Amino acid sequence: MKITVYSIEKTPQSEIKNMTEEFTKMILRFAKIEDISLFNSKIASAQSKGVLEAQKSYTQSFEPYIKNYTLALDKDGEMLDSIEFGKIFDNDADIRFFIGGAYGFEKQFLKRTQRVISLSSLTYAHKIAKLVLFEQIYRGLCIKNNHPYHKE
Repeated sequence: MKITVYSIEKTPQSEIKNMTEEFTKMILRFAKIEDISLFNSKIASAQSKGVLEAQKSYTQSFEPYIKNYTLALDKDGEMLDSIEFGKIFDNDADIRFFIGGAYGFEKQFLKRTQRVISLSSLTYAHKIAKLVLFEQIYRGLCIKNNHPYHKE
């Protein structure tokens, strides 16, 4: 199984990056995982112009990676508990998670993914959302592999 997390973000703060890397190491027991942050001058410029321009730039940046089993994180997405989230990993495959930029996703982008999920009804900073996602990926893989990390 290969899991890739794509996000629109500037260089992450070291504290959050260190915690994400710790979960990455733990996830590697169960699956290959890659963390790809996308941010460039085109995105920065688009964000300064407004919501529609920013969302379009995110879609253009993500476009080459929209294949296999794709999930987007969106505030209006489906709410899952950890057991349901763990079922994402039942199909050993190439799974791709997308975390949008500050302005979220274009509706057309969301329609191209297999699933749109929400981590919470709360709004998180993107760096926090990514950390929560990595923890839930680890938890979901532990559930799948009957590892005792997840306790009910």
